[in-house]
Amino acid sequence: MLIISRKRNEGIIINENIELTVIDIQGDKVRIGLDAPTSVKIVRKELLETEKLNKEAAQIQSKPDVKKLKDILNNKNK
Repeated sequence: MLIISRKRNEGIIINENIELTVIDIQGDKVRIGLDAPTSVKIVRKELLETEKLNKEAAQIQSKPDVKKLKDILNNKNK
């Protein structure tokens, strides 16, 4: 991980087409401006993690219970 110190209105350039600028600093919060091509997906880390957990939960819920399915099919055949 690269760690860089920046003051208000200072920034960094990534890959010549993404610019990050420190907009404001208030206590323990830093407002950052991002300027990037629309093809670059920018998502807050906590939202990405929540999305991943939601997808995993959906997969767990959508897995069929094989034993239950067998029981249902066996009961229909009786």
